[in-house]
Amino acid sequence: MPPGLKDVAARAGVSIKTVSNVVNGYVHVAPDTRARVQAAIDALGYVPNVAARQLRSKRSGVIALAVPELQSPYFAEVAGLIVQAAERRSWTVLIDQTDGHAERERNLVAGLRRHAIDGLIFSPLALTGEELARGGETPMVLLGERVWHGPADHVAIDNTAAAADATRHLCALGRRNVAAIGAQDFASATTAHQRLAGYRAALDEAGLPFDPRLVARVDRFHRADGAAAMAALLDRPRRPDAVFCFNDLLALGAIRTLLERGVRVPEEVAVIGFDDIEDGRFSTPTLSTVAPDTARIAHLAVDLLAERLGGDAVAATPAREVRVQHRLVARESTAR
Repeated sequence: MPPGLKDVAARAGVSIKTVSNVVNGYVHVAPDTRARVQAAIDALGYVPNVAARQLRSKRSGVIALAVPELQSPYFAEVAGLIVQAAERRSWTVLIDQTDGHAERERNLVAGLRRHAIDGLIFSPLALTGEELARGGETPMVLLGERVWHGPADHVAIDNTAAAADATRHLCALGRRNVAAIGAQDFASATTAHQRLAGYRAALDEAGLPFDPRLVARVDRFHRADGAAAMAALLDRPRRPDAVFCFNDLLALGAIRTLLERGVRVPEEVAVIGFDDIEDGRFSTPTLSTVAPDTARIAHLAVDLLAERLGGDAVAATPAREVRVQHRLVARESTAR
């Protein structure tokens, strides 16, 4: 007969309830107790009866993750990390791509109640907090910069501070014509607005005037957009000696244009990106960047969702704002 919760509890010297809490991934378990229970589980070869657990809890064991685009290395990495974190709770993750379209995001949120999904981790681009609040009672955790102080727990980095750090790094190198690639005019482009604000704040701090001619606007944060924007900057009378790109894909595109034009990086133009995607660690030159703690973002999102699903007391608490740290990674594209 396979071992059960009672056997694990006896071996670990804890209650059956404590074993259940560990198996279900509840966060309010002392680390030493969790380690003792996990050791007993491993020693006995205990395997949770997922089907029985779902019947008892009236949960499906399935959550949804919705991101703007999966072709973005940043969102692909976050999705993979969320799947890993969910697996530790025996959860299955359904992944959807919204392309940032309001109607798709609206249908996603409104349609959750028709499916056997316990909760949603969502990075919206188009919907406001008010629209998200009308989506129903399905527990939700928000990612990204679009909605702050909204209807659900929210995990994000401080984009303005991170962008200021990137720009400050370029100014510290003695660069005085610091350009920016990634500005966007439409209202829902919250990420671009915050990173532009950080760029301008760092210029002001360094005593450098803001010059709109050094700001290149893009439709999307893709390599081709970065390449085209860099070409436009090089064709302007005031050429930059450094560029802050609002993500790494834009930076990689910009570096390609600089290479084609015979402009040396970083000697003539220093380039820094944002996101610390793997491509940047293997580019030539390797890419300086701002690195969000993506692992922390993913694990916090799953943990917060688990807490909301864990009981009425937590479910009734106000929405929480959680800031995750970032760090600046200087590589060859700014300093050989």
